[in-house]
Amino acid sequence: MAGGVARRDRFELPDSVRRFFEGDWDSPALRVEEYQEGSTLVVKAEMPGIDPDRDVDISVSDGVLHIQAERQERTEHKEKGGYRTEFRYGSFARDIPLPSGSKDADVSASYRDGVLEVRVPVAERSETTSKIRVTRG
Repeated sequence: MAGGVARRDRFELPDSVRRFFEGDWDSPALRVEEYQEGSTLVVKAEMPGIDPDRDVDISVSDGVLHIQAERQERTEHKEKGGYRTEFRYGSFARDIPLPSGSKDADVSASYRDGVLEVRVPVAERSETTSKIRVTRG
Protein backbone atom coordinates (compact mmCIF):
# COMPACT_ATOMS: atom_id res chain seq x y z
CA MET A 1 0.00 0.00 0.00
CA ALA A 2 1.63 3.24 -1.12
CA GLY A 3 0.43 6.64 0.08
CA GLY A 4 -2.67 5.18 1.77
CA VAL A 5 -4.09 3.78 -1.49
CA ALA A 6 -4.50 0.03 -1.93
CA ARG A 7 -2.89 -1.34 -5.09
CA ARG A 8 -4.70 -3.89 -7.20
CA ASP A 9 -2.81 -6.45 -9.20
CA ARG A 10 -5.49 -6.60 -11.88
CA PHE A 11 -8.12 -4.24 -13.20
CA GLU A 12 -11.69 -5.01 -12.13
CA LEU A 13 -14.78 -3.29 -13.46
CA PRO A 14 -17.07 -1.75 -10.87
CA ASP A 15 -20.03 -4.04 -10.18
CA SER A 16 -22.59 -1.72 -11.80
CA VAL A 17 -20.52 -1.46 -15.02
CA ARG A 18 -19.98 -5.23 -15.15
CA ARG A 19 -23.74 -5.82 -14.78
CA PHE A 20 -24.43 -3.33 -17.60
CA PHE A 21 -22.17 -5.19 -20.04
CA GLU A 22 -22.70 -8.77 -18.92
CA GLY A 23 -26.16 -8.79 -17.44
CA ASP A 24 -26.64 -9.93 -13.86
CA TRP A 25 -26.60 -13.65 -14.55
CA ASP A 26 -24.36 -14.66 -11.66
CA SER A 27 -26.18 -12.81 -8.90
CA PRO A 28 -28.78 -14.75 -6.91
CA ALA A 29 -30.47 -11.56 -5.70
CA LEU A 30 -33.33 -10.18 -7.70
CA ARG A 31 -33.43 -6.38 -7.71
CA VAL A 32 -36.88 -4.99 -7.08
CA GLU A 33 -38.69 -1.70 -6.72
CA GLU A 34 -41.25 -1.56 -3.95
CA TYR A 35 -43.60 1.22 -2.97
CA GLN A 36 -46.95 1.85 -1.31
CA GLU A 37 -49.85 2.81 -3.58
CA GLY A 38 -52.83 3.67 -1.39
CA SER A 39 -53.51 0.57 0.69
CA THR A 40 -51.48 -1.71 -1.60
CA LEU A 41 -47.81 -2.67 -1.49
CA VAL A 42 -46.51 -2.84 -5.08
CA VAL A 43 -43.36 -4.83 -5.89
CA LYS A 44 -41.91 -4.65 -9.41
CA ALA A 45 -39.03 -6.67 -10.84
CA GLU A 46 -37.48 -6.45 -14.30
CA MET A 47 -37.47 -9.94 -15.81
CA PRO A 48 -37.12 -9.70 -19.58
CA GLY A 49 -37.15 -12.86 -21.64
CA ILE A 50 -38.91 -15.17 -19.22
CA ASP A 51 -42.11 -17.16 -19.46
CA PRO A 52 -44.04 -16.22 -16.30
CA ASP A 53 -46.09 -19.43 -16.42
CA ARG A 54 -43.01 -21.63 -16.48
CA ASP A 55 -40.12 -19.60 -15.03
CA VAL A 56 -41.56 -17.71 -12.04
CA ASP A 57 -42.65 -18.96 -8.61
CA ILE A 58 -44.34 -16.54 -6.20
CA SER A 59 -45.52 -17.45 -2.71
CA VAL A 60 -46.27 -15.89 0.66
CA SER A 61 -45.44 -17.54 3.97
CA ASP A 62 -44.95 -16.25 7.50
CA GLY A 63 -45.33 -12.62 6.42
CA VAL A 64 -42.70 -12.83 3.67
CA LEU A 65 -43.23 -12.54 -0.10
CA HIS A 66 -40.98 -15.03 -1.94
CA ILE A 67 -40.20 -14.40 -5.62
CA GLN A 68 -38.06 -16.88 -7.52
CA ALA A 69 -37.32 -16.95 -11.23
CA GLU A 70 -35.13 -18.94 -13.54
CA ARG A 71 -33.98 -17.67 -16.90
CA GLN A 72 -32.51 -19.74 -19.70
CA GLU A 73 -31.31 -18.33 -22.97
CA ARG A 74 -29.76 -20.19 -25.86
CA THR A 75 -28.54 -18.73 -29.12
CA GLU A 76 -27.34 -20.62 -32.14
CA HIS A 77 -25.22 -19.29 -34.97
CA LYS A 78 -25.06 -21.41 -38.10
CA GLU A 79 -22.73 -20.23 -40.77
CA LYS A 80 -21.15 -21.70 -43.84
CA GLY A 81 -17.87 -22.41 -42.06
CA GLY A 82 -19.16 -23.52 -38.65
CA TYR A 83 -21.69 -23.71 -35.93
CA ARG A 84 -21.69 -21.99 -32.53
CA THR A 85 -24.10 -22.02 -29.60
CA GLU A 86 -24.15 -19.91 -26.47
CA PHE A 87 -25.99 -20.61 -23.23
CA ARG A 88 -26.86 -18.18 -20.45
CA TYR A 89 -28.89 -19.17 -17.47
CA GLY A 90 -29.42 -18.19 -13.89
CA SER A 91 -31.73 -18.33 -10.93
CA PHE A 92 -32.87 -15.23 -9.12
CA ALA A 93 -34.63 -14.99 -5.78
CA ARG A 94 -35.82 -12.34 -3.40
CA ASP A 95 -37.63 -12.45 -0.06
CA ILE A 96 -39.50 -9.29 0.88
CA PRO A 97 -40.88 -8.87 4.41
CA LEU A 98 -44.49 -7.75 4.19
CA PRO A 99 -45.94 -5.01 6.39
CA SER A 100 -48.17 -6.06 9.25
CA GLY A 101 -51.79 -6.30 8.17
CA SER A 102 -50.94 -7.73 4.73
CA LYS A 103 -53.70 -9.81 3.22
CA ASP A 104 -51.94 -12.88 1.82
CA ALA A 105 -55.09 -14.33 0.25
CA ASP A 106 -55.56 -11.30 -2.01
CA VAL A 107 -52.02 -11.10 -3.45
CA SER A 108 -52.00 -10.77 -7.25
CA ALA A 109 -49.25 -10.82 -9.87
CA SER A 110 -49.02 -9.76 -13.51
CA TYR A 111 -46.30 -9.77 -16.16
CA ARG A 112 -46.12 -7.23 -18.95
CA ASP A 113 -43.31 -6.01 -21.21
CA GLY A 114 -40.63 -7.82 -19.19
CA VAL A 115 -41.77 -6.47 -15.81
CA LEU A 116 -43.29 -8.62 -13.07
CA GLU A 117 -45.65 -6.72 -10.76
CA VAL A 118 -46.90 -8.16 -7.48
CA ARG A 119 -49.64 -6.33 -5.55
CA VAL A 120 -50.24 -7.03 -1.87
CA PRO A 121 -53.26 -5.44 -0.14
CA VAL A 122 -52.38 -4.01 3.27
CA ALA A 123 -54.95 -3.19 5.94
CA GLU A 124 -54.87 0.49 6.73
CA ARG A 125 -53.46 1.25 10.13
CA SER A 126 -55.83 2.84 12.56
CA GLU A 127 -54.34 5.87 14.21
CA THR A 128 -55.71 5.14 17.66
CA THR A 129 -53.75 5.81 20.78
CA SER A 130 -54.32 3.87 23.96
CA LYS A 131 -53.25 5.30 27.27
CA ILE A 132 -51.45 2.72 29.39
CA ARG A 133 -51.82 3.06 33.11
CA VAL A 134 -48.71 2.59 35.20
CA THR A 135 -49.15 0.82 38.50
CA ARG A 136 -46.84 0.95 41.47
CA GLY A 137 -45.43 -2.40 42.46
